[in-house]
Amino acid sequence: MYEYDEDCLKAFIRNQRRLFDEPVAETLEEAEAFLEDCMAVVVDSIDEVREFLEEEGVDVEGMSAEELEEASEVFAIPGGRYLIVEG
Repeated sequence: MYEYDEDCLKAFIRNQRRLFDEPVAETLEEAEAFLEDCMAVVVDSIDEVREFLEEEGVDVEGMSAEELEEASEVFAIPGGRYLIVEG
């Protein structure tokens, strides 16, 4: 099972309304439990975001890096990493 660091958890809490109408987590512990249940993934670059989404069957052909970053299930994490949460 993946362990989510504090930066991941804070990014999710801060931006979860992009993906969900109502907050699903208010604390770091709730965020971690939710991300584990969703099997959220952390990748190291926007290219890895593209690869992951392609493997999941998402049509990302022709999407720019900026468009990928703006996708509702993609959360930027400090240091250039990305959290991908499938809601």
